[in-house]
Amino acid sequence: MTMLRVFLNGCNGHMGQVVENICVTSKKALVVAGADINTAAKDYPVYANAIDCTEEFDVIIDFSHVKALPGIFALAEAKGKPIIVCTTGLSDADKSTLFQLSEKVPVFYSGNMSLGINVLIHLVKKAAEILSDDFDMELVEAHHNRKVDAPSGTALMIADALNDTYDHSLEYVYDRHEVREPRGKKQLGIHAIRGGNIVGEHTVIFAGQEELLEVRHSAMTRDVFARGAVKAAHFIKDKPAGLYQMNDLIG
Repeated sequence: MTMLRVFLNGCNGHMGQVVENICVTSKKALVVAGADINTAAKDYPVYANAIDCTEEFDVIIDFSHVKALPGIFALAEAKGKPIIVCTTGLSDADKSTLFQLSEKVPVFYSGNMSLGINVLIHLVKKAAEILSDDFDMELVEAHHNRKVDAPSGTALMIADALNDTYDHSLEYVYDRHEVREPRGKKQLGIHAIRGGNIVGEHTVIFAGQEELLEVRHSAMTRDVFARGAVKAAHFIKDKPAGLYQMNDLIG
């Protein structure tokens, strides 16, 4: 396999450093340039503005912040290179721009790069089809105290998958303390916990009258997300323009 040359956005952030380490240990990918608000020196050039990059690369991996997306989208379009977008908390406007970019270059976007999470989504969609309206559904996610967006992008990805199963008839409920009334049958409660150094936990609860079903995923280290991003980078390298997701990668 040819060495994959990576431009890493957010290279000096925590996840950026994990991605870099995965590239080194895999011996199949190499970070040749990066961008970050912290331009501290690395073994490769680090740019304050991604568009200033002059190095040749094959693919962009982005683990940064939504505010950095316009700059990295501009680099992908200018260089005509594939991009892996791992940043969470995208607004509808951000997603619209991402979809427009995918008409010009290959774009891989997932709210979570973990294989296990995508298996969880498959399982809960099947459970929702079988249990139907006889069970109430609640979704609980937990992350470290440094995470700024809530609910997590993964929680919304799971919620949207469940909503697809229900023909987009579910009502997302994030806060019940101001509403004193019984739970609606089409409600999907989404709850966020922030504390300590929790990497990422997502639990979908199906609560019936006589039984309770829980489907749960726990990420033990952040390596799982970085490893998934690097796999996605290899997958998308020679693909035509379009929007790709984890389902495309895992078949």
